[in-house]
Amino acid sequence: MVANSSLLLRAIQWALAFLLALCLANSAHADQVTAALDKNVVAENEVVQLTIRTDFTNTGNGPDLTPLKRDFEILGRSQNSQFSFNLGTNQALNFWVVTLMPKAVGNFQIPPIQVGDKASEALYLEVKPAQQMTDRNGNPLVMLKFKANKTEPYVQEQVLITLELYSAVNIQSASLSMPNHPNLVTERLTDDQMRYEEINGTSYQIMTREYVAFPQRSGMLELSNQSIEGLVNTRNGTRKINVKSQPITLNVLPIPASYGNSNWLPTDAVAIRSTISNTVSNPRVGDTLIWEIDITAQGVLGEQLPTLNFASTRAYKLYPTSPSFESSTSINGVTGRQSMRIEVVPTQSGPLELPTVEINYWDPVSRSVKSASAKAPVVDIAPLPGTTETPNTNISAPLASSDANSDNQTQNLPPQSSSVAPISLAKPKAAPQTEQANSDQNAPAPLEVVVQSEEDDSNAWKGFLAAALIGIGVIGIGAWLWVRRKNHSKAPTGDEVPTLQEFAPLSSANETLAYQALINGCRDNNLATLRLNLLEWARHRWGDNTIRGVDDIKRLADTPHLTQLLMEAELVMYSHTAATQWNGNALADALEEYVTGEKKPSQASQLKTLYPNF
Repeated sequence: MVANSSLLLRAIQWALAFLLALCLANSAHADQVTAALDKNVVAENEVVQLTIRTDFTNTGNGPDLTPLKRDFEILGRSQNSQFSFNLGTNQALNFWVVTLMPKAVGNFQIPPIQVGDKASEALYLEVKPAQQMTDRNGNPLVMLKFKANKTEPYVQEQVLITLELYSAVNIQSASLSMPNHPNLVTERLTDDQMRYEEINGTSYQIMTREYVAFPQRSGMLELSNQSIEGLVNTRNGTRKINVKSQPITLNVLPIPASYGNSNWLPTDAVAIRSTISNTVSNPRVGDTLIWEIDITAQGVLGEQLPTLNFASTRAYKLYPTSPSFESSTSINGVTGRQSMRIEVVPTQSGPLELPTVEINYWDPVSRSVKSASAKAPVVDIAPLPGTTETPNTNISAPLASSDANSDNQTQNLPPQSSSVAPISLAKPKAAPQTEQANSDQNAPAPLEVVVQSEEDDSNAWKGFLAAALIGIGVIGIGAWLWVRRKNHSKAPTGDEVPTLQEFAPLSSANETLAYQALINGCRDNNLATLRLNLLEWARHRWGDNTIRGVDDIKRLADTPHLTQLLMEAELVMYSHTAATQWNGNALADALEEYVTGEKKPSQASQLKTLYPNF
């Protein structure tokens, strides 16, 4: 009995020990974090997967991957959970799969990964230099070509940039860089073009991306090499690629000194169309004609085209509308267009000849100044009814040009500010015609006085009355011509031609206040108010009759440095995607130098290096 009791006691002790060990094993297993790599040796730009497993439920926010970011790029992360029940116990398994890309070649340690209160053991990875990825023909799987259509453009001249991607494999998660430089205004031209080509036995899919760029400063300008990053599948697994192109170097030429101080326009093709259309079939004095001007230029934006101004003369008056600017893109680059519509009201009869539309531009191919011009057809203007049928030849004499007053007849007037109804000239007197009809029986000619004899006393009073009426008519027509000639000899009045002060009054009291507002706006880099402040100051300085736009300021200031700064501001103002924010300090310095006549000791403006010829 004693022996049996001892054996039973030992069996119970072994059972308790086994259960205790099992519990301890389960407890140790549940608190463990395990990490493993799918491979311990990889090539450069080859991905590796890190698997992290936990056997407990309290994982917090999951594994802390921060220590991995020093030597690896984390390309992806996924999570999976499993639950199991066995002998009345449950077990929770959590898995994280992390895709890593080594940043360099060498031996790396994957540090312990913390999950909750536990951490895994450290792992080790060897990264070997990668061989060039080629196909069985020895050709690279991916190539990137970067080129420009010219290497020596002028400032603000169009440059076409082409980026071509050659790929013989499918690229996943591709990221292609874009040409960019602080001194280059760059825009996409068209959608990407795709084609296929076989090179040395390898079939490539070629994607072509076109850009148009306008350099803003002279000197050497280097566009860094472009790159493409992505993932490709190979026999050894997924690998990351990073292919780079060769850089582009541009030698940007300044504005030639021989071009002068006119609006800078670098293009090799300018076309001008000047037409005039009639609102009536037989136009005469006072009718309204439509003068349309269209200008197109290759390789420039519409806003780069110069604004045209035409003056009225004694033979006609002009009522221009604001020009419209357009820019269109194609595979050949940018095409700029400017359209103008001007209402013309003739004030003299005879041939109506409008000014020639002429634009100077710089041809980068021949490197010379060229000009394009167009002239509207001549239109015959008929006089007002009744003016040419008057027998008195002296009546129409003031309307014709003579040696004595030819200067007054062709003197230019300011263009009219807004569209108005056709001018209503004075109508001819109707009294002489009426009395002429009543006296046809007694007088053979309307201007000839018939002297009646004393014997015909009954009809004498009729002759005197006819002569008196005809004399009154002649005096009235002569007075009308005198008033008309007097109006021609002086500038148009406020009733005839609205002045700039009437429809756009000055907002500042004097030139000093307008100049201070202009300088403050430039210092604050306020491009939106630059044009208004410039015109306000210029109208105080040179007068309303002289200033009609910024081009007049360039002409009157006659300072190449100030002109180029104004051109740069206008280009940034009208550009859709300016490379940098406009800085008005250089323009403010140039204005202060112009007004005071003293050279500022402050830093030189950017355009002093942009245009060294000046």
